[in-house]
Amino acid sequence: MTQLVPILLLALGAFWWWSAMRAREAATRSARRACETFGAQFLDDTVVLRHLRPRRDAHGNLYLRRVYGFEFTQSGGERHAGHATLAGHRVVGVHLDAVDEEVAGRRTLH
Repeated sequence: MTQLVPILLLALGAFWWWSAMRAREAATRSARRACETFGAQFLDDTVVLRHLRPRRDAHGNLYLRRVYGFEFTQSGGERHAGHATLAGHRVVGVHLDAVDEEVAGRRTLH
């Protein structure tokens, strides 16, 4: 019985790691796609977890809300921030903080 606890903890840790990597990959794909849509360059080819909070949906189901930050450039000289928001493993929005005036009305993707 005492050997079961470490095995369960190891399995729980592996599941947590797998779930976090899956969410991170979804955020990276969405950030890259948003940058392509707005003609920007996705910098460093990575996202960074900024917030992780438990939430409940309209039906009362518990999920993790993750917000991943990333950087992009339009001119090659200035770095701008953006973020991708996930509900569980589903991307619910991507926001680019600074874009050209002509696309300012389209800067948030859902």
